[in-house]
Amino acid sequence: MPRSGTSQRQYHHGDLRHAILTAALEAIAAEGPAALSLRDLARRAGVSHAAPAHHFKDRTGLLTSIATEGFELLADALAEAADLRDAGVRYVRFAREHPAHFQVMFAPDLLRRNDLELAAAKLLASQRLRAAVATVPAEGRGADTRLAGIAAWSLAHGYATLLLGDNLTDPIGDEDPEDVFRSLTTMLFRSGNAP
Repeated sequence: MPRSGTSQRQYHHGDLRHAILTAALEAIAAEGPAALSLRDLARRAGVSHAAPAHHFKDRTGLLTSIATEGFELLADALAEAADLRDAGVRYVRFAREHPAHFQVMFAPDLLRRNDLELAAAKLLASQRLRAAVATVPAEGRGADTRLAGIAAWSLAHGYATLLLGDNLTDPIGDEDPEDVFRSLTTMLFRSGNAP
């Protein structure tokens, strides 16, 4: 029986897992993934201290679930991209809208690397990025599509990381970050085949 009387009533019929994930994302956004503890999450979600372990086994399992969800969300965002530049903008938008996911997704030391769901989600996001690279004519991306994909990913990921770290506050001021990214890709890739 719960101590506060809120946990079972509030998080029944499958909502418990979602409540724990939501509390984890809030904690990561506020304090970073290093500060995350299952006991604190249970308190934040208003559930027993054993509930997070029941659903995720341990902190690594929880962070792996967050990363998996993040790659699935990113893959969904990239699926709608019209071309490589649009995929880059969608990547930046994803990072801005899901900063806690973004932090965890690219921290492999925090994750269960052999998790099959994580591997499948990463693969899907990677395939969507490669599909966007394939929209660029060969003369615009060169013969090595793998390197073109790495270049596009590096540009979007680097920009998003700088943006989330408040490193671009002064340089871009009040400009829309997505518009700045579009301008950046045009400036760097005059051929119009930019990410």
